[in-house]
Amino acid sequence: VRMNETVATAAMVMKRENISSVVVKDVCRTEGNTVVGVFSERDVTRALVEHGANTPNVTVATLLKRAVISCELGDSIATVLRLMNAHQVRHLPVMVEHNLIGVISATDLMRHYLHEEEVHTHAEQADSGLTAGLAALR
Repeated sequence: VRMNETVATAAMVMKRENISSVVVKDVCRTEGNTVVGVFSERDVTRALVEHGANTPNVTVATLLKRAVISCELGDSIATVLRLMNAHQVRHLPVMVEHNLIGVISATDLMRHYLHEEEVHTHAEQADSGLTAGLAALR
């Protein structure tokens, strides 16, 4: 979304796309790719507390409180986790040469680790089965 969009617009985009945050840019998507922040469900909650009934009309830019925190495509998972932890954020824009190529979330990292754990468990089970099978052949 653009920084001059309203909280209502950002919330509708998040609902429609079934996502918990949107990247905020200073210009239209077709004109440029300058990321100025990330607006999340937490920001909607904060806006409700700070602005009450006027929240839907508040601009996203009004609620951006910090400089954008991002990671680079080549960053390790450990680096991304450290950035998220240090800055207390759940979503990081992924950049290549100052261009946005995606967003990684804490949920994405959790799913990655769960998948790795499943792969590791299946490999151990397969190894145990192979060992037992070879022992039976002896």
